[in-house]
Amino acid sequence: NVLASGVIPQISLIMGLCAGGDVSSPAMTDFIFMVRDTSYMFVTGPDVVKTVTNETVTAESLGGASVHTTKSSIADGAYDNDVEALLQMRRLVDLLPASNTAEIPEIECYQSVMDHDMSLDRLIPDNANKPYDIKELILKVADEGDFFEIQQSFAKNIVTGFGRVEGRTVGFVANQPMVLAGVLDSDASRKAARFVRFCDCFSIPIVTFVDVPGFLPGTAQEYGGLIKHGAKLLFAYAEATVPKITVITRKAYGGAYDVMASKHLRGDMNYAWPTAQIAVMGARGAVEIIYRKDIGDPEKIAAHTKTYEDRFLSPFVAAERGYVDEVIMPHSTRRRVARALRMLRNKDMQNPWKKHDNIPL
Repeated sequence: NVLASGVIPQISLIMGLCAGGDVSSPAMTDFIFMVRDTSYMFVTGPDVVKTVTNETVTAESLGGASVHTTKSSIADGAYDNDVEALLQMRRLVDLLPASNTAEIPEIECYQSVMDHDMSLDRLIPDNANKPYDIKELILKVADEGDFFEIQQSFAKNIVTGFGRVEGRTVGFVANQPMVLAGVLDSDASRKAARFVRFCDCFSIPIVTFVDVPGFLPGTAQEYGGLIKHGAKLLFAYAEATVPKITVITRKAYGGAYDVMASKHLRGDMNYAWPTAQIAVMGARGAVEIIYRKDIGDPEKIAAHTKTYEDRFLSPFVAAERGYVDEVIMPHSTRRRVARALRMLRNKDMQNPWKKHDNIPL
């Protein structure tokens, strides 16, 4: 497993009991999938747990598919039966290259990238605090709306998975405003970082959709190591040498914006929708800090907010400063992404030689 890591894609499909030292092998593979109600993974079984800790657990509650897809993040997905699991594995294998030196898979594409999907112009709500489903955008950009999601049930505030654009495999990473407003937390950062590093291992281009208001605040996150977990995602994007295309749909605030494949992390093409807001923080929070003395005057606060939005939040200001390459209309997103991928198809970037890096684990 170790020697093959990063050389060939490794997939584990757990279809029964996997316990003790045997769990180490699938744990070192790239993806783990399980079958609901019939597959289990744990280091020590229910009987040992009962003997040592006097805790009564079942195999399902200790290491079933639901536990590993929603809580531990050990499994990347789960299926209802063996046949469905095998069929989905064939679908995944079709998306992946055979090795780190092989070309990424390419199939005939019958969907034109020149067609405009006008529904995307209505995707972003007028209310900046109202959520929307980022998966709608992914499905509109991917060929035939075909998207193979990875870790669908874990850290739902970020979406990761594979699709195709013009017949060629790409990896999608996107903040999900429907869950926690799309903020980055420790779990989301780890999930996305691992996915980005896999794509980089096998030369799979990465398309990132950004709507992130920041990192999740609070003692639980800070005590849980948010600083290093967040740095994992930053590290993964920064070291990746594959084509990186980024589209900012709405909020892109503070350090979380930097982490999401920004120009500062060697992003190749960064687009922004007219609804994008790129700044250190949102207008309301910034105004309440800068103009604290005027908080009791609604008219002054409204004027300060409007000024802040015009001076700092506009995507055109970010474009003038080189933070984004172009402001595009939402309906042209698939065409722009496809064009950028074609342009970067022969990208060749080499990092400095090293024995190996030291990602903040």
